Amino acid sequence: MKQTVLLKDLGKNQFYKEIWDLQESLLQENVQLKSQTRELISVAEKSDNFNSEAKPPANTNKQANNRAATINHLLFVEHNAVYTLGKSGDISHVLISEEDRLQKGIDFFKINRGGDITFHGPEQLVGYPILDLEHFKTDLGWYLRNLEEVIILTMKEYGLKGDRSKGETGVWLDPDIKGRERKICAMGIRCSRWITMHGFAFNVNTDLDYFNYIVPCGIENKQVTSLEKELGSPVPMEEVKEKVRKNFENVFEVEII
Repeated sequence: MKQTVLLKDLGKNQFYKEIWDLQESLLQENVQLKSQTRELISVAEKSDNFNSEAKPPANTNKQANNRAATINHLLFVEHNAVYTLGKSGDISHVLISEEDRLQKGIDFFKINRGGDITFHGPEQLVGYPILDLEHFKTDLGWYLRNLEEVIILTMKEYGLKGDRSKGETGVWLDPDIKGRERKICAMGIRCSRWITMHGFAFNVNTDLDYFNYIVPCGIENKQVTSLEKELGSPVPMEEVKEKVRKNFENVFEVEII
């Protein structure tokens, strides 16, 4: 039976901290559901152990099964301009002074995902899956490769060959051609009790000048690109969202509602 994923499009011009807090709350709700499930199962097991002839409390196993059904989410959003630095990131990869950053209206947060420094902003599709990997596969490598595949398939629909770069998470064009490597989608995640948060940032019609003030993802001497730059004209964001949604459904074998 396919897992269900609830899609919520949070729209444009969203402040990073507010959406980060929303992700954290959804993750914690699922963590609490898991804890409640374990408690119910423990009650049922103790009942069996201490009185094998007695029946477990009415509906206990049914309640446990129901509460085991954690809720999967997929959030789409376009942030206001912001730089985020992962927990193991290097602050020296921020090349702009705080004064200049503030003057340009760019926020900054050091956050709890993996990865280094990246940019989020208008006309960039950011996707935050909050998934319970215990209902999929408890393998973070598998999860990240699947996220990459969603973007690779989306790019293919625009006639572009998205690819992986060895040892570097995300989606690239020409990753094996020195001097031509360019990243179009950055990824960084956090996982707690096999519940995921954070996700991917897909450059659609993104203003790439923002990347000149950082070392994107801590990777030097490689370019950043966007769908608009590669195709030579802007791409409708709603069209991209629909393609990403469809490919997410197919890759993860879920039903998005």
